[in-house]
Amino acid sequence: MTIMQEITTDSDQRQPIITLQGITRSFGPVQALRGISLALKPGRALALVGESGCGKTSCARIIARMDRPSTGDLYFRGRQFTSSQSSEDEKTYRRAVQMVFQDPFAALNPVFTVAHHLARPMLLHGHAKTRSEVAARVAALLASVDLEGQSTAGKFPHELSGGQRQRVNIARALAVEPDVLVADEPTSMLDVSIRLGILELLSEIKRQRNLALLYITHDIATAAHVAEEMIVMFAGQMIEWGDTRTIIAEARHPYTRLLLSAVPDPDRPFVPGESVEFLRHAEAIRKVSRDASAAIEQIGPNHFTRSVTL
Repeated sequence: MTIMQEITTDSDQRQPIITLQGITRSFGPVQALRGISLALKPGRALALVGESGCGKTSCARIIARMDRPSTGDLYFRGRQFTSSQSSEDEKTYRRAVQMVFQDPFAALNPVFTVAHHLARPMLLHGHAKTRSEVAARVAALLASVDLEGQSTAGKFPHELSGGQRQRVNIARALAVEPDVLVADEPTSMLDVSIRLGILELLSEIKRQRNLALLYITHDIATAAHVAEEMIVMFAGQMIEWGDTRTIIAEARHPYTRLLLSAVPDPDRPFVPGESVEFLRHAEAIRKVSRDASAAIEQIGPNHFTRSVTL
């Protein structure tokens, strides 16, 4: 049984908007992705979880068509879209798949107002034609991300806080009425106090607009706030995947357990020397987790893992 066949055993029968099947990506001798298969469905969120360098952003870039896979296939609404398409098909795809980037400061051009950032994609994709239509849609978009429309539209990025900028970035992604939202570490550069608000906003938008959401994070604890399903990645491959709450409650792969053990616990006292033992244990887990030949085991109806032994 292949990974893709296992993914289709999920009880949710909604047709995927985006499907990756057996995706690999190499950069010279470095194999960044090794056999990635996933499906993004309307009204559902999938979290890609793992440490820096595990291949999460490489997946996002392939889905956003900012990069091409070395091997494997990408499907858009059931149609093979791996290779270059006609200009009209590319425009349709790029309207349907929008990204929210990690850095809310670099993602906005400092010389333009918020209104300009939101109006430009609307005009490019024909979602508004007159000034009154643009103004009304800008105000509605800002309200949808909990920003006051009239006062925010005329501001420049430097006049906004980090959280407000990220909300503007989300509004810009929504301006073309996408079907898929790819959020690449959308809270990692924000103050801890406002991260939950952004995660709750993404969850609300997903439900209200029936969007497929790909949520990329190194923090496994936040996945439960956003995603119904999760893929834990290490060294470019999927090591445990399925229902988010099941994986968090019943993690089987030692690397998934390692990620969970690293989540801060205020009730756990600091023990001198414990960090040294943790690092030794972590290195042993990382070593066995690199095995790409490890057999795939089905734990439950929507819970899979690679079998490794420490």
